[in-house]
Amino acid sequence: MQGSDRKGIAAVFRSVSKCDWDKTGGALLNQKLTPDIVEDPETLKKLGQLIRSFFNMGGHHVQFNVVSAELLREAQKRPADFQDLMVRVAGYSDYFVNLPKGLQEEIIARTEHETV
Repeated sequence: MQGSDRKGIAAVFRSVSKCDWDKTGGALLNQKLTPDIVEDPETLKKLGQLIRSFFNMGGHHVQFNVVSAELLREAQKRPADFQDLMVRVAGYSDYFVNLPKGLQEEIIARTEHETV
């Protein structure tokens, strides 16, 4: 559930990997990462290991937005300057500035994971 992922992405992966996917009919796991996670080669390597571990534990699906809430707020203020900003929504990608305000707010509200 959105907002309950306060102990980091590894804790989210451990929790979600316990789901019985046969009973859920499928599900989406949206995760928002701060851009600094992918800027450092060592941190990026750790993220890759974490993702592999997630699937080895039985994880089913994960999709990422690598963007800060601050940048998304700027895009709301100046949409003409952010026409090419693409985000993962829920099973699809779309241009952030073309999304309805409520959906933009939902994406901004997702927990930002800063460390791996």
